[in-house]
Amino acid sequence: QVQLVESGGGSVQAGGSLRLSCAVPEYAIKSYAMGWYRQDPPKIGEGVAVIDSRGPTAYAGSVKGRFTISKDIIKKTLYLQMDNLQPEDTAIYYCMGDYRPDFVVGVSDIEHFGHRGQGTQVTVS
Repeated sequence: QVQLVESGGGSVQAGGSLRLSCAVPEYAIKSYAMGWYRQDPPKIGEGVAVIDSRGPTAYAGSVKGRFTISKDIIKKTLYLQMDNLQPEDTAIYYCMGDYRPDFVVGVSDIEHFGHRGQGTQVTVS
């Protein structure tokens, strides 16, 4: 099991920003597809943003232009910069990853990734 540890959640007012971080093992940050998934029960969960091991990124339509996914291989950290947050962004955000060398992943693939962190709560009011 790949250990993924999120941090950076919290409470902000609408229009504010937060940056989520996820500590990732070195072999995973270099070769895994990594993404962020959010869930606000009882709503259906949503793949938010994904970064393929080769670099391409993809975003859910609901966050495109507001959220940015990135990774720092030296720091072994995955990030999600969230700007202009809105109440509908309130959810538990999970860092997820998997080894997917055969094709470039999209946001719809995130929920099927085999590894997930414990989650961090984001609340927007």
